[in-house]
Amino acid sequence: MKNFSTTLLLAFFVVAFGCKNPPKLEPTSAVETKKELPPNERFGALFEQVQLNKIFPDGKTFVDCTPKFTTAQIMANYATDKDKTDFKLKDFVLKHFEKPKQYASGFQADTSKSVAEHINSLWPVLTRQPDAANTGSLISLPNPYIVPGGRFGEIYYWDSYFTMLGLQSAGKTDMIENMVNNFAYIIDKVGFIPNGNRTYFLTRSQPPFFARMVQVLAEQKGDNTIVTYLPQLTKEYAYWMDGLEQVNAANPTNKKIVRLPNGSILNRYFDKGDFPRAESYREDVETIKESNRPEKQVYSDLRAACESGWDFSSRWFSDPQKLSTIHTTDIIPVDLNALLYNLELVLAKANVMSGNQEAANLYSQKANLRKAALTQFCWDNDMGYFQDYDFVAQSFTGIPSLAGIYPLTFNMATTDQSEKVAKVIENKFLMPGGVVSTLTDNGQQWDYPNGWAPLQWMTIEGLRNYGNKTLANTIKDRWIKLNTKVYKNTGKLVEKYNVVDLSLDAGGGEYPVQDGFGWTNGVLLKLVSEGAVD
Repeated sequence: MKNFSTTLLLAFFVVAFGCKNPPKLEPTSAVETKKELPPNERFGALFEQVQLNKIFPDGKTFVDCTPKFTTAQIMANYATDKDKTDFKLKDFVLKHFEKPKQYASGFQADTSKSVAEHINSLWPVLTRQPDAANTGSLISLPNPYIVPGGRFGEIYYWDSYFTMLGLQSAGKTDMIENMVNNFAYIIDKVGFIPNGNRTYFLTRSQPPFFARMVQVLAEQKGDNTIVTYLPQLTKEYAYWMDGLEQVNAANPTNKKIVRLPNGSILNRYFDKGDFPRAESYREDVETIKESNRPEKQVYSDLRAACESGWDFSSRWFSDPQKLSTIHTTDIIPVDLNALLYNLELVLAKANVMSGNQEAANLYSQKANLRKAALTQFCWDNDMGYFQDYDFVAQSFTGIPSLAGIYPLTFNMATTDQSEKVAKVIENKFLMPGGVVSTLTDNGQQWDYPNGWAPLQWMTIEGLRNYGNKTLANTIKDRWIKLNTKVYKNTGKLVEKYNVVDLSLDAGGGEYPVQDGFGWTNGVLLKLVSEGAVD
């Protein structure tokens, strides 16, 4: 990926040394090679200046722009123009790049319609047709798909599962299948499902919900569906378990793998990049200034938290109030390992159905071992709750979160554990608008007082699995009422909600609250379609 053609290297030398004679335009083959690079590598010094000078309020805007000219031509023009007395960086960018489309931002809601009617009218607005070849950071996909909305104009991995719940309720099986096929395509293309279909996301994934998506599709088309996607499910698992052969007592971590002192194997979130995120370059550089730790380690931990989807949360901080203390790669997350447990069970079932009993037995054994290890290291008997485990400190992180519900969602808990977890949810996490993500009030978007659609659903499903319908229905009722209230007042369904003070908007994070919104629509329509709370 980093082997540039002579022409491309010349473009960078132009920038570095201020040469005034621009190189010839890139040949088509060089353009194709170059555009596969993430924007930080592709546009070098220009990228850095755009992000550090905050040319756009949101750092994601520039990396999602579509270049109007070849990379070499843009860089040559930048080298020629940047030292001119009348040079204005923003004008240069707008001349050479097309800004990304904002999905659903101009949509006018009719609040006289029910919330279900509103959601169903939004599906076409949030639909992207198969991607044509492009010159920007977007990785083209062959089938239609639903984007979250707002600043998020590409498909996102774990978002898509919760969007599919709404598509299922709406009877849109074809779109579910299109999206599953897109994920299968990208697994085959790059070996895993990235955070989103952008070149700057190719260093990390997101919570592994692909098996869960296949299960949703199987509910609509029959159990044989999981056999259809067995090759991609197997590759997904191989990606998360890559490096297992290299871990041992002396070298207990490798990529996403952690070997515990007793020999148990569990997983962590891990991004192979150790440099600032392209989409949040300025924010990451600022975080480094507040940290006294090695830069590469902090960047790695920031990126790993993005793989978790919880970017950012006190789950990952040594000091719950300070992002600069982030240490994600030291932590074994409850949610990740519950999802991998489900993947192992789905792989076992698919192999049974395809006639490979030996492989099925192996995956079943792996699932049993993971369940035992998760219980041993993540069950906090004193609190009566599942907690993330800091394997470096050899202790719980001490930051209870709704990730602790995942073992119930995937039927990994005992009845006694489920009863204790339900009490913690009711006594600590339940708020007037639903359940709060953590109990830490620190201004981060994945912490108190915010509630998020995916976590409402996982909590409701987990409680239902163990017969706690009353609490599940309370959460469902409060979440529907909050979502509906905001919709009636504003005409919008948004990315996250303040579930503590229903008069206030949600906040925190690196960008404003987004509307649209894929997973809010999906979960809300699923819950509304179930009918009234009984």
